Amino acid sequence: MSRDDFEKTVAGVVENLPDEFVDRLENVEVVVRERPSRADLDQTGVSRGGTLLGLYHGVPLTERGMGYQLILPDKISIYREPIEMICEETGISTQEMIRQVVLHEIAHYFGITDTKLRELGY
Repeated sequence: MSRDDFEKTVAGVVENLPDEFVDRLENVEVVVRERPSRADLDQTGVSRGGTLLGLYHGVPLTERGMGYQLILPDKISIYREPIEMICEETGISTQEMIRQVVLHEIAHYFGITDTKLRELGY
């Protein structure tokens, strides 16, 4: 998939979220990066040779207090190369994998942890 098509797919997933989610997404930017930086991998505890498909950078809604204002946008990074590599290995469509990763990272924005996502089967 070309970079442009990949970005369009990510944007399409965000645009097609249910209204109750879209209406609550404030001050968050979704970006496509080729691959995670070493700092991204270190931040999440991913070891060398590990894979990171997406990352939420910010303060989850559940942790924001009264002083949370005039803050730069939160960011959700979607990593193209690792997603495409996983899709080649597993046969999952790139569009479906992008959808799963975007939804996973948006869940973090709403304060849902990886542990809770695993409990829920995601």
